[in-house]
Amino acid sequence: MDSHVSVTWETEDTEGRLVDLKSALHSCWILNKTSGKLFTGRRYGQYTMNQEITKVKEKPPFDRSSSQDSVDEVSMEDYWIELENIKKSNENRQDQEVVVVKEPDEGELEEEWLKEAGLSNLFGESAEDPQESMVFLSTLTRTQAAAVQKRVETVSQTLRKKNKQYQIPDVRDIFAQQRESKEKAPDGTESQSVRTNENKYQGKDDQASNLVAGEKELIPPVPEEALASETDINLEVSFAEQAVNQQDSPKARTQKSKDNDTLLPSFRLPKDKTGTTKIGDLAPQDMKKVCYLTLIELTALYDILGIELKQQKAVKIKTKDSGLFCVPLTVLLEQDQKKVPGTRIPLIFQKLISRIEEGSLETEGLLRIPGAAVRIKSLCQELEAKFYEGTFNWESVKQHDAASLLKLFIRELPQPLLSVEYLKAFQDVQNLPTKKQQLQALNLLVILLPDANRDTLKALLEFLQRVIDNKEKNKMTVKNVAMVMAPNLFMCHALGLKSSEQQEFAMASGTANIMNLLIKYQTLLWTIPKFLVNQVRKQNTENLKKDKKTMKKLLKKMAYDREKHEKQDKSTNDADVPQGVIRVQAPHLSKVSMAIQLTEELKASDVLARFLSQASGIAQTLKKEEVFLYEIGGNIGERCLDDDTYMKDLYQLNPNAEWVIKSKPS
Repeated sequence: MDSHVSVTWETEDTEGRLVDLKSALHSCWILNKTSGKLFTGRRYGQYTMNQEITKVKEKPPFDRSSSQDSVDEVSMEDYWIELENIKKSNENRQDQEVVVVKEPDEGELEEEWLKEAGLSNLFGESAEDPQESMVFLSTLTRTQAAAVQKRVETVSQTLRKKNKQYQIPDVRDIFAQQRESKEKAPDGTESQSVRTNENKYQGKDDQASNLVAGEKELIPPVPEEALASETDINLEVSFAEQAVNQQDSPKARTQKSKDNDTLLPSFRLPKDKTGTTKIGDLAPQDMKKVCYLTLIELTALYDILGIELKQQKAVKIKTKDSGLFCVPLTVLLEQDQKKVPGTRIPLIFQKLISRIEEGSLETEGLLRIPGAAVRIKSLCQELEAKFYEGTFNWESVKQHDAASLLKLFIRELPQPLLSVEYLKAFQDVQNLPTKKQQLQALNLLVILLPDANRDTLKALLEFLQRVIDNKEKNKMTVKNVAMVMAPNLFMCHALGLKSSEQQEFAMASGTANIMNLLIKYQTLLWTIPKFLVNQVRKQNTENLKKDKKTMKKLLKKMAYDREKHEKQDKSTNDADVPQGVIRVQAPHLSKVSMAIQLTEELKASDVLARFLSQASGIAQTLKKEEVFLYEIGGNIGERCLDDDTYMKDLYQLNPNAEWVIKSKPS
């Protein structure tokens, strides 16, 4: 017999009853470990404590399709039920090796951070020649440079304490070189842009010097109107720089109070004439630079907002090298790519989503109602044995079973989908002051995820959005879906992290809100901020100048006629293209290139349309969505352009680029 305690409040004061319920929910959750497993229910003001969770058939007296977007404590029932279902399923799970999170020694954390940020040559055996990092450092914003300087100082102090034999550069020397390179223009005079920045920040540390290509500034100072629109996400100015300006702004307090509203803001990206850059649009070498800068930017943002960013580091453990569940994502993808070359999302993950969708996304309680535990265990074993053989009978999998298997797959990953390194940073997003800053941090964290994790997360969020699109039928709003999915992404048993009931309660609404943001703003989160792309352009430009100097020296040594070489180089670059005209090529699709006159209104989509209308041979069979216009060379490695890119504006930003039409790699 199950022990059963029923508590009913009878009061005619609706508002007073709500306060009592809220208080009782918190108290009951704290009693979880001392009084047995907890089942919380808002049905008819009743709370039930059972040794086992039993299915409650009564319909709730509240509307699950409410338009309220944010999560509050009183509406957390779905979260607690999902958490109890997870705990119950874990009782039947075979013991799995726990990932040990290593506590770093003093200074080790900062040393690892510098490596992850691409600045390992500022210390260690290569410390005597940190010139490679000087170009990189010269592109940093004021707040980014401060974040780096703080970590370099800590590492330097630690290495001196440990009496390391190799040379440890003084952090003041490193940043003195950076400032010196900024303050001197090529003719030896002080740079105008630096003087402007000094005046703007009234004696504070210098911001990175601005790159000018044509007449366009690539790293603009923070404009006063950056805080003007509450719905716009400014991607042109460093998020950390915006945070500094907001702290001093009288609007900051107003913004915080507005963030307490129940409805999430309708954030949007203002149109950028030079085109929006999405994850996947850049060449690998440029994306690597973006990731270095992103880590520094995230650290700077957290520093300014008073949040400690600690990257967790998991000790390597023995994991399964085959199978479906409890297998690392990278191992799964290696298996899957033998079956389906180029696949970026695990096949079992794709198939489970497909099976759920086959059963109609209008099913009420989809994702919330669990499959039978015994049946799920049996299906797991059968899938492990038959999935890759192609003999598994998918007709035997009910829709709710498929949903439970999908959530189980996510939970059973040896390392969390949000990665060991950044899981805590994702959790800490809830502590940032405003929704806009939370969104900015999530944007940076998504960029930092390993490719396999990021691609799988994207597929998950897109699926969850399709579920939410049917909320009128399935009664699963973004809030409901967020509450059900949050424990599966954030409560990673594999890390062996222990937490008290108080901590779990505090984390519950926070992680559900983060899940809410991930789902609602997923399109925005896969955008690479323009200020980061511009910093990469700056690095590429500076490296190009360095390479040209090296080439000139080499040519001199080899007794080449330098003047003749420069003339040849110039004539090659001009290539009979008149001013205001670009030449567009499609070497893999057509032998003929197109000369296109630049106008104020010409977009990338217009260039593609013109190419397809004139295409011959194999190019005639192509559809518009199968080919893309690329910006290649100049101050960028390679960048796929979105349809709304204004070509004249982009040409002014990167006048030395080549323009190529080709398919996007899978």
